[in-house]
Amino acid sequence: MAAVEASSHAPTPLLKDELDIVIPTIRNLDFLEMWRPFFEPYHLIIVQDGDPSKTINVPDGFDYELYNRNDINRILGPKASCISFKDSACRCFGYMVSKKKYIFTIDDDCFVAKDPSGKLINALEQHIKNLLCPSTPHFFNTLYDPFREGADFVRGYPFSLREGAKTAVSHGLWLNIPDYDAPTQLVKPLERNTRYVDAVLTIPKGTLFPMCGMNLAFDRELIGPAMYFGLMGDGQPIGRYDDMWAGWCMKVICDHLGLGVKTGLPYIWHSKASNPFVNLRKEYKGIFWQEEIIPFFQSAVLPKDCTSVQNCYLELSKQVKEKLGKVDPYFDKLADAMVTWIEAWDELNPGGDSAKLPNGKA
Repeated sequence: MAAVEASSHAPTPLLKDELDIVIPTIRNLDFLEMWRPFFEPYHLIIVQDGDPSKTINVPDGFDYELYNRNDINRILGPKASCISFKDSACRCFGYMVSKKKYIFTIDDDCFVAKDPSGKLINALEQHIKNLLCPSTPHFFNTLYDPFREGADFVRGYPFSLREGAKTAVSHGLWLNIPDYDAPTQLVKPLERNTRYVDAVLTIPKGTLFPMCGMNLAFDRELIGPAMYFGLMGDGQPIGRYDDMWAGWCMKVICDHLGLGVKTGLPYIWHSKASNPFVNLRKEYKGIFWQEEIIPFFQSAVLPKDCTSVQNCYLELSKQVKEKLGKVDPYFDKLADAMVTWIEAWDELNPGGDSAKLPNGKA
């Protein structure tokens, strides 16, 4: 009787009815068993990549919906061309069909990590804490996140900026297999990340970063339409740049709209190193192109009259076509797909619920 009474008073999971977990996959989702204590109360959106006739098995007890390529084509019609095939970039379809305020996305080779004390890390809970606390993009705090317990703003931090900015994105990290590119994998095949750094940082305004999609959460209402993972995989000249492309676009728009992006905790355990030779085939053009892509994003300026994420994204697509189209015809195709993505997003989300904020305001 006591056990029943105790369970009836168990705390409600944070944002249980306001968050979807998006998982791209080509295989059975046995990895969910390890995450069951943390994920089972939430709704899952599974985006099946590759052959739609293959059956994906999901462990019993999870609340989920599963979409394969046939579903994507049926729902989006001709606009399905903007969703990548045979690439984990297809996960962004889950962002589009979700009706929740928050998204957490994770890869199926990521498992529960342990902190230095041996305690299992509830990555989702930490992401939620990151998203619900303000960011500090306009002035760096040397004690990192001033909103964490035991920390505060240091001496000299402007009082006018201590309210912070709304947090749009929480970018988590990985123990074990680091998120390296193919050349680094080849040079350091046995390297593993064993360093657990107990810190959450706001990435400063004007600073880009390589976003990894395997342990990522964001406020869909604030920044959702910017989280497009591009055209990658089957039929495209590039792969493994899907999350980074989204990250660069997202960061430029967050800086323009006065939104914050955090990185650091939580950690997950990345269990499997992908084949570096396969990765090199996917990445090699991107390795050359990024030397022009990154300066493009560093110098990108959005007009003041762009006050919604959609407007910002469409403006960015024009600049991609104008400036990166000279690098390779692929970027003309990608710019068109960016427009298609926004059109499809607005069709499935007619409320236009993304952020409209005065520039520079939290």
